[in-house]
Amino acid sequence: MGEAMIRLGIDTSTSLVQVAICSGVEPLAVFDSASNMRHGEDLAPAIASTLTQAGLMVSDLEEIVVGVGPGPFTGLRVGLVTARTMGYSLQVPVVGVCSLDVIAADVQAEEFLVATDARRKEVYLASYRNGLRIDGPAVVKPADAASDQLVAGEGALMYPEQFPNAVTPSHPSAASLCRVVDQDAVIRLDPEPLYLRRPDTMAPRPPKRVS
Repeated sequence: MGEAMIRLGIDTSTSLVQVAICSGVEPLAVFDSASNMRHGEDLAPAIASTLTQAGLMVSDLEEIVVGVGPGPFTGLRVGLVTARTMGYSLQVPVVGVCSLDVIAADVQAEEFLVATDARRKEVYLASYRNGLRIDGPAVVKPADAASDQLVAGEGALMYPEQFPNAVTPSHPSAASLCRVVDQDAVIRLDPEPLYLRRPDTMAPRPPKRVS
């Protein structure tokens, strides 16, 4: 067998920044943000810190894997732009993965749901059986998706009345992101954002003509 590939994993699809440096499936260094909504401020220092902890240089990276969401527009964009920019400058592949699939990879159950915060009192929801996504992701109101099934993801913690059987994890792990790509356990996607709805921030429309 060949040497394990050195990967940088990034996920900014939730309110937290998640970064990991892995050799194959083995995490060498991990950064889990302790503060919400600081994607722009935290991501670059987190990448530098994990590289230092792992005893590596940025030129040692052989592949970059990034969560493509679904997730809020601003945070998701920070991670994807960073991943694509680094991939271009280093001339290494950049692989996208559905962030809900990353959460699902760490759930110890046969059938379950993954629900993450979509804001606007909605969740991003997908259903899984034997580790495979069988439906979704979609944007839904918790009341319309209420279930007694096991539910991973932050959405289960935010809406306990609709999702009473919450299980871990609540956020995608960057180390798990590296692992599932190394094991070919998920569908590899282009590093493009999976929004599922129009961004919150839109370009202003041209002013109406005055007759």
